[in-house]
Amino acid sequence: MITKTEKPTHHIERLHWEKRSRTLRVTSVTRLTPNMQRITFQSDDLHDFASLAHDDHVKIMLPVAGEADSFVTREYTPRYFDTQARTLVLDFALHQHGPANDWARRAKTGDTLIVNGPGKSMVVADDFDWYLLIGDATALPAITRRVEQLRAGVHVTSIIMLADAADKQASVTAANWQTQWLICEHDSVSDEQALLVTAAAYQFPPGDGYIWIAAERQAARALRAYMVEQRGQPEAWIKSSSYWTREE
Repeated sequence: MITKTEKPTHHIERLHWEKRSRTLRVTSVTRLTPNMQRITFQSDDLHDFASLAHDDHVKIMLPVAGEADSFVTREYTPRYFDTQARTLVLDFALHQHGPANDWARRAKTGDTLIVNGPGKSMVVADDFDWYLLIGDATALPAITRRVEQLRAGVHVTSIIMLADAADKQASVTAANWQTQWLICEHDSVSDEQALLVTAAAYQFPPGDGYIWIAAERQAARALRAYMVEQRGQPEAWIKSSSYWTREE
């Protein structure tokens, strides 16, 4: 097994560019599953939109009621985009109440939204022997986008925690994809422990692997620490992101 002290050889490129603000118009709203809303936007401002990594984020600008020129921002993964058609697709996990989820629930054709970014990408070369993708419902857009982009035949496993089995999603991919779905209904710390236990049982395939994690802050931190400190995953070959934080 590769130890975390060995020098990584796979190319991982970090790109930065100036963020652009775009005003987009909603063209369709689709409830993919009970707790996932897909919204398609269109605008001529998207003619030069670029998203090079599966977990890129754009910031959506949500007006604060009663406060002129005041906004709150939330980050979302570009699920699909088409510069020729000038379209962008965002998937909203309706896992809790908040300004973004409330906006997504009410969204209708013709509504407008200001979107900034992406301002950076971390592009991981698709030359690893295997991939492990771990997350909850908020990570589904990034996980499914990555699975769809991976090369034919490469081994990829995803471990995904959902509150409802009806929120499972399928993807068309040439990769050798295996998924473990964890259904945890109460959104508690014990649910995240179940995610850690399942990840701990995963047996690394032969060769070099890349691990990607996105979940609630404490869960993401615990998973990263376990994979690096207990399993010897090279730090350069793992990315862990906090997609949301549980209210204390």
